[in-house]
Amino acid sequence: MSLSTSSNVTNVPLRSICVFCGSSAGVEPDYLSASLALADCIAQSERSLVYGGADIGLMGAVADRVLAGDGKVIGVIPKSLVDVEIAHPGLTELHVTDGMHERKAKMAECCDAFIALPGGLGTLEELFEVLTWAQLGYHQKPIGLLNVNGFYDSLLAFLDHSAAQGFMKLAHRDLLHVASDPNTLIERLVSAKPLTAAKL
Repeated sequence: MSLSTSSNVTNVPLRSICVFCGSSAGVEPDYLSASLALADCIAQSERSLVYGGADIGLMGAVADRVLAGDGKVIGVIPKSLVDVEIAHPGLTELHVTDGMHERKAKMAECCDAFIALPGGLGTLEELFEVLTWAQLGYHQKPIGLLNVNGFYDSLLAFLDHSAAQGFMKLAHRDLLHVASDPNTLIERLVSAKPLTAAKL
């Protein structure tokens, strides 16, 4: 696994943000609205978007919005999903990988921070992998959760329960920065402090 690290993330500008999101737009229009607001924040701050490379769902909407704002968009998609997820044809860069593990490692390599939008199993899997990597010290890149209309409230309650039951350190729970507003979330990622607790 090739992940760049830093001894102090506060000294590293967030030039690029990896966004995890669904290949569906969900049933509530607010999911799309919040995703587009995040895309506007990324483009207007002249940051690059790194994402899963698809042209459908929230993935495609976020990419299109950043591109419309003259932003740079880097997509990463495995060969097996080029047709299934419909690889976006108009990105600044599109990397086609041999599999999912290479995809996730490449996305992590290309970004300075991570944000998860509402999504399903794939979004959760990507989010928890980068959280685990942070816990183990593989990277010190800040990780955010855009909690649109309380979408992730139950998940956050579960993480609190896991910490209370001794399966997770509070410091590791706090690796996940949460906000319902995109600007606020990015500000929290910019000011995030590196993990100082033991890895396990």
